[in-house]
Amino acid sequence: MTGALGDVAAMIHRHFLHLRRTPTRVLGVTLTPVTMVLVLGYMLNKVITVRGNGDYLDYMMAGVGAQVALACVGGIAIGTATSLRNGLIDRFRSLPTARASILVAHTVSDLVLAAIGMAIATAVGVLLGWRPHASAAAVLAGFAVLLAFAYVMLWLGVLLGLTVRSPEALGALAGLILVGGSFLSNAFVPLDGLPDWLRTLAEWSPISAVVATCRELWSGPVSFVDGSFPETHPMTTAVIMLSVIAAITVPLSIRAYRTAGT
Repeated sequence: MTGALGDVAAMIHRHFLHLRRTPTRVLGVTLTPVTMVLVLGYMLNKVITVRGNGDYLDYMMAGVGAQVALACVGGIAIGTATSLRNGLIDRFRSLPTARASILVAHTVSDLVLAAIGMAIATAVGVLLGWRPHASAAAVLAGFAVLLAFAYVMLWLGVLLGLTVRSPEALGALAGLILVGGSFLSNAFVPLDGLPDWLRTLAEWSPISAVVATCRELWSGPVSFVDGSFPETHPMTTAVIMLSVIAAITVPLSIRAYRTAGT
């Protein structure tokens, strides 16, 4: 157990050194969310209305955090596929280390990147006037939910990188996940006015459950759909959905890593 933890720590240190040498990686997970804060939260804040005449900036900030998590999928997927293509993963697998530790270190180090991205996007929101109407513990709990979502999404990115393997295809897929996931949910658009079939699809999205949980913790505006279990029990829905996704992606990623290149 101690040896595995040492392997993870060593690999995390390597990833941090790489991040320090390429700080522009932060842009990959913050550029779109920060742009959304500036465009929607500042320029269109008074144009878009939410239930109860709530402030749209308050409504969208949880969605911005979820979007940072979605932006991480493409980065780790392309990085994994590139490492597989240039032989770096083969060199890692030749080392006397637990194979799962390499993937754990990769996801943990990128989770720190996600945390940095969320901090930057949140700082921009605060500068524009966003204030969570909840206790410090509830605010921290909301960010913990977002980080848990980010970590699950990172494992999804690892799995995509090990199975798709084409950086070009992964780039297109990452854009689809970022845009489609952001807008096919309650991240930025209240669900009340959507057509029934689209509303049902959006309200059962794990992104919607995560975002609704954060809004509930932060006492922000919500987008209720009458009789919708995910909207009335967002935390329960988020825990179940994220647990299921993790239970699928983590073992499949480890298996794909073991067989990669064989």
